[in-house]
Amino acid sequence: MSVFHHVHRVTYADCTVGNHIYHSRYLELLEAARGEFFRQLGKTFLEWQEEDTVFPVVECRMRFKSPARYDELLKIEVQVTAVEGVRLSFRHRIMHESGAAVVEAETWHVCTDLRDKPKRLPKGLVERLQEYLAKDEL
Repeated sequence: MSVFHHVHRVTYADCTVGNHIYHSRYLELLEAARGEFFRQLGKTFLEWQEEDTVFPVVECRMRFKSPARYDELLKIEVQVTAVEGVRLSFRHRIMHESGAAVVEAETWHVCTDLRDKPKRLPKGLVERLQEYLAKDEL
């Protein structure tokens, strides 16, 4: 099983006056990492959307471990935890360059058309996701 890695340098806009990433911004970092993951699989989110396929988040869980601050480099891991029917789930870890955990998160998605009607995950996508599917559970 493979884990996808995305690097993000913390911007000034990510941070609060106290110089740590504002909690809701982590959702945007996870989205950016998933977007790059899909791009690496062969299609961007926009290309899927043009094929009447989107992957809205229906649930998420985040555990904050330590703060990240302006100008730090973060490594964001993306691993697939479920690919079945209309459902797609990911496990994410955001870490400092040192490897220390910043955030652990899980996101749950459904595959829908642009009218929000659930649809099966495209076969080609399911095949490409298999390499990243976690065989263990936390």
